This record gives sequence, C-alpha cells and structure tokens, in this order.
Amino acid sequence: MWLMSVYASTGLAARLSGVFTGNMASLSVGELQEMEVDRRGESEESGDDETRRKSINGDVDPNQPTATSKEESPVDMDTITLDPEEEDVDLVHCRIGKIEGLEVLQKAKTLSLRQNLIKKIENLDSLSALRELDFYDNQIRKLENLHNLTELEQLDMSFNVLRKVEGLEQLTRLKKLFLLHNKISSIANLEHLTGLEMLELGSNRIRVIENLDSLTSLQSLFLGTNKITRLQNLDALHNLTVLSIQSNRITKIEGLQNLINLKELYLSHNGVEVIEGLENNKKLTTLDIAANRVKKIENISHLTELQEFWMNDNQIDNWSDLDELKNATSLETVYLERNPLQKDPQYRRKIMLALPSVRQIDATFIRF
Repeated sequence: MWLMSVYASTGLAARLSGVFTGNMASLSVGELQEMEVDRRGESEESGDDETRRKSINGDVDPNQPTATSKEESPVDMDTITLDPEEEDVDLVHCRIGKIEGLEVLQKAKTLSLRQNLIKKIENLDSLSALRELDFYDNQIRKLENLHNLTELEQLDMSFNVLRKVEGLEQLTRLKKLFLLHNKISSIANLEHLTGLEMLELGSNRIRVIENLDSLTSLQSLFLGTNKITRLQNLDALHNLTVLSIQSNRITKIEGLQNLINLKELYLSHNGVEVIEGLENNKKLTTLDIAANRVKKIENISHLTELQEFWMNDNQIDNWSDLDELKNATSLETVYLERNPLQKDPQYRRKIMLALPSVRQIDATFIRF
C-alpha cells in the first residue's frame, strides 16, 4: 500500500483515477493526507516517497523542488567532508554545483547526489565500484561520462532536463533505469542493456513505443503521462509483469498477446472504449481501466486471478456486467464509482452480493 497525497491541484487529484473527487471539499488537508489507497504497480524504487506515489502516472508534486525553482548558490566541494571508507555516500541537498573531489570514494558502492544544482555529469571515472548512482532532481541536460561505471546496476536520472537517452552503451550490468520527468521524445539507444529489469520513462514527450526488442529481461515498464497513441512493439517482452501506460492517448487495447506473464496493467486516463485484447493475459492480478470511455465490462471472464479491478469514471450502467468478474474468486478490490451504476441506492449492497470475495469497494473497506 502507498499513501496518495492530495494536493491543491484538483487536476492532479483527478488524474490519479479520481479517487478523492467529490470528497475533497469536506475534508481537511490533514485528513486528506492520511487517507490510504491500495494502488500497487508503481515504480516503487525511483525517487523518494513523494515520487513513488506519482511515478505510476508520471505526475509531479508542485511542492517537490525541481530544477525550475532552484535559486540557491552552489557550495565549494572543499567544504564537504568525505569519508574514504564509506560505501554508501549520501550527498543529498548539499547545494553541489559541480562534481569534483570525489576520487577519495574508492570504496563507494552507492552514491546519492539528488536534489543538488548539478548541470553536468563529470569526474566520476575513478568510482568504478559504484553499483547505484542517483542524480534525481538536478539540472543535467545530457547523459555522458558514465562509460567507466561498468558495475552500475541502478541509475536514477529522474527530474532533470534530458532530451534523449544516450551514453549508456557500457553499462551492460544495469538493471534499473529511472528517467522520470525529463524532456525525452523517443525511446532509443537501449539495445545494449539486455539485463535491464525496470525502465521508468514516465512524464516525458514520448509518442511511440519502440526499440525495446532487445530488453527481454524487462519486468516493469512505466510510460505514464506521455503522448503515446498505440500499444505496439511489445512482443519481445515475455518477462514483463508490470505495464503502466496511464495518461496517454490510447484508444484500443491491443499488442499484448505475447505478454503472457503480465500481472499488472494500468491503462487509466486514456480513450479506451472497449475491453478487449486480453485473451492471453491470464495471469493478470490488477487491471486498471479507470477514466476511459468504456460502456460495458466484457471479455475478462477468463481473468480468474484478478485481485484488483479499477473501472471508476466510465459509463457502466448494467449490473449484469459484474458476471464477468465472478470467476475471479480472489477479487478483493473493485472501483466502480462515478459510473451510472453508482446512482443505484443499493450500489454497495449489489456489488457485495454479486462479488462476495470483495473486501474494498471504491475507497471504502467493507465492514462485516
């Protein structure tokens, strides 16, 4: 579970599947912040807790410091004390403007330089033992000078100003790559990263899913809040278990037939009209089609392993549609609010009778 913070921006709240719409006016800020919603499947290891809450959609917290709001003056690296024996080096929010003087960190395996004023990646050649490198929330415009970090397994470049993916050819051990909230317009230059397991490209400017054929080890792919119009070029990703493509321009569920190991599919805030194309995705445990244009729940009776079904903010008006979910005996969470069905005075009772395994209806747990 993860906490879904509700910010002043009602647009942001609405994008997060509209869970709190209609309740915000009657609750205090403190109460809203304490509300908890079970919404799994996000990129849980990119950024801090605030970013994790929004990563699945690529949404941005207006309170989160970003490059555009930085007015601090960089510090001189000579004023920062470095321990040559330290393996986990944390230099978060130190107002570092230029990377220098880190040569003493020969034993460092993880280096966090998040929330600084860094504009260029440089002077890291001697840190060849690094396994994790974190540049989250800086002002970096180019991926460069990383070729010596051949042991690197995790790289976080989220919240920078990168325009393209490049300079990663030597990082063949990389397993997790986070590029959330940059200005990247295309998926490219990843063919050497055959061991990559997690790829986060949410909140960029991507229009086409492409150039992923060599990433056969990929388990999680996050593409929320881009400009993608079609689900395509995913056939090679046989090991994919999580696919998030929320807040794009998808109108048809297609191209998923080879993703036989897919467990979590997030398609909310698109333009989907018909539930289809999931015949081979029998391992799905979470299906999120909230905030689309769907009029009927159909073609999912074979998804017997479903545990969470998100269908709020659509056009469902027939109670018999719930029969499609009766084979999912482990179904615990159903979101159907803001469909015509909700106008029924017996709304919750009818869901409970039709789906006796359900323990949560919309944001409210069932009391027995």
